[in-house]
Amino acid sequence: MTDTKRLVRCPTCGGESVYAVSNPARPFCSERCKNMDFGAWASENFRVAAPLTPDNLDDGGATLQ
Repeated sequence: MTDTKRLVRCPTCGGESVYAVSNPARPFCSERCKNMDFGAWASENFRVAAPLTPDNLDDGGATLQ
């Protein structure tokens, strides 16, 4: 099996990153960029939006009357 190398843009710094088995941090260019991305998710700087429902409203699910 060959280790085909493809260059992609690093999601963190925007620099070139080798997307191949030889780069354990892929798709990031380095372990540093990988850890910065993980830290952003862990500190909730990045979030996946969810639709509002009565169960996840901050007011305890109270409805207007």
